[in-house]
Amino acid sequence: MKKTRAIEILDKLGVLFEMRSFEATEFTAEEGAQKMGLPPSEVWKTLVARGDRKGVVMAIVPGPSSLSLRKLANTIGDKRAEMVDVSELLRLTGFLKGGCSPLGGRREYPIFIDATIHQHARVSISAGQRGLQILIAPADLIRATNAVVADLIE
Repeated sequence: MKKTRAIEILDKLGVLFEMRSFEATEFTAEEGAQKMGLPPSEVWKTLVARGDRKGVVMAIVPGPSSLSLRKLANTIGDKRAEMVDVSELLRLTGFLKGGCSPLGGRREYPIFIDATIHQHARVSISAGQRGLQILIAPADLIRATNAVVADLIE
């Protein structure tokens, strides 16, 4: 299994995590949950958005949920936020759709995680490669990403 930058970062921090892989074809959290045999609520997606003043940020939300751009904008202190176009993902983060990780990207962006993360013993996030996931305790993810926890979903 390829050791991605996200995995290297967690190893360096001494964070305990589990790796899972699957053959990705749709590049969605729903596909990941189904193929890994996890509840959909445990597979989280990393979305990239842009605030009108603060710029690019990452939002981590449960796979079945929708990010509220209004709530994200309020959280970051902007009037508006919008999703970045999928064509910008690789340039901004170094990741492709379906493999976007909050760890080990091209640049470090502010990270925001939905508050429902505390309802889970562990969550699955992308390891930075399509079909490769990290299962991690919420507190460890928050610490490793220096994330702000807030109400972000519809």
